[in-house]
Amino acid sequence: MTCPSLLRRPVVGSGAREGRDDVPTAFEHGRQLLAPLRVRLHQDDARAQFVRFVVVGGVSSALYAVMFIALGGLGDQTANLVGAIVSTLVANEMHRRLTFHAGQQVSWVTAQWEGGGLAVIGLVATSLALAGVHALIGDVGTVAQLCLIAAVTGAIGLVRFVALRSWVFTSSASRP
Repeated sequence: MTCPSLLRRPVVGSGAREGRDDVPTAFEHGRQLLAPLRVRLHQDDARAQFVRFVVVGGVSSALYAVMFIALGGLGDQTANLVGAIVSTLVANEMHRRLTFHAGQQVSWVTAQWEGGGLAVIGLVATSLALAGVHALIGDVGTVAQLCLIAAVTGAIGLVRFVALRSWVFTSSASRP
């Protein structure tokens, strides 16, 4: 059994707070300010899902960029392919669990198969865009290539959001 005095230990170096439980810390104050936003973003309407979709897209795009740069020595198309595969696997799982709250309704395999199928369109589009830039302009820098990929991925992402929301992660997508 825990001694009652151990349940309320003073924080080291917080002499000004001792005995002042009515004054919130900066962390607690920030948490209170963000609570309505957190509640709003956990809802399952299209706006909240789209915000979560964009955040997941940003995370997976950052992962893609790191992989693309790290594997650049293998060639642009190889780096694009590996980066797309790894970031798609991560993004599909994050969309399944976080964006669409479908972790219980849609299996990992189903999410990867169907979401990955949609991502193939993005892979083809980015591969064609990279090949087109190399054919028309020649070698451009990594930053320019990443900007091109980001623009193509953003356009494909809008279509992907609608498809994932209406096809893969719908309530009717529950699998036995």
